[in-house]
Amino acid sequence: MDKLVECVPNFSEGRDKAVLRGITEMLSYVKGAQLLDCSADPDHNRSVFTVLGEPEAVCEAVFKATSFAFRHIDLSWHEGEHPYIGVADVIPFVPYRNMTMAEAVQLAETLGQKLADKIHIPVYLYEEAARDPRRKNLADIRRGGFDGLEEKMADPFWKPDFGPCAPHPTFGAAVVGARWFLIAYNVNLNCNNINVAKEIAKKIRQSSGGLPHVKAIAIDLAGKNMVQVSCNLTDYRVTPIHVVFEAIKKEAAALGVEVVASEIIGLPPMAAIAQTAGHYLELPGFTAADILEDRMLNSE
Repeated sequence: MDKLVECVPNFSEGRDKAVLRGITEMLSYVKGAQLLDCSADPDHNRSVFTVLGEPEAVCEAVFKATSFAFRHIDLSWHEGEHPYIGVADVIPFVPYRNMTMAEAVQLAETLGQKLADKIHIPVYLYEEAARDPRRKNLADIRRGGFDGLEEKMADPFWKPDFGPCAPHPTFGAAVVGARWFLIAYNVNLNCNNINVAKEIAKKIRQSSGGLPHVKAIAIDLAGKNMVQVSCNLTDYRVTPIHVVFEAIKKEAAALGVEVVASEIIGLPPMAAIAQTAGHYLELPGFTAADILEDRMLNSE
């Protein structure tokens, strides 16, 4: 069977439909790479794409999309709730089939070098591709944001892995890496008090003593007149989606707030959905292997 890799590039643009259309076209242009999904949010002002295919094809498609974004997105004008340091803010490769994590790391290094050589932007490597364990965590690389990037990069420790030692004035910097499946999961609350969302996010995230493998921040959804607890589940096998949902629901209730809805950004693994379905339907031992489509795919 052929090797397949997933790539989930995040771009700091969620409002301009023409730009999003252009990125979509670039990600759909290369034979052997298939664009599976695009999630764009105007309040976050961010878009998340999911591409799956042959490693070299996916790498080329993401390079073309990043080059297009480089020409059409100017961060000096950017406004949005989601943290960012670059136009192509983060580009993770996820080994999907017949690929090792080491091969995904090599792919990240190949793309990082190419972005630096061809469009002359600084590139950091993160997660499994990080060359220093202190630069493994995306939040540490992103801390200070786009506006603080020039000062940050003046510190020799924050010299990029590839490219110039100063941020590009309109692009900023890119973060490229390799990682396990990550689930971006957001929960909306029926209030517009950002401090409520901040308190809940602090309670549930791992860095504050909350749930393991959960990152969480508060987002103001001005367009919806509500706030959001925006989460990254970095290992759903340890902390499943339903555990995060119930924790947020409990903390919100303690503050007199209700959950309005939740959303998953991008495409989650079937195993993660099976976990949650099994929990709420009280199906002991229920897994993705008990789903018809999964059984059919794995029998081919």
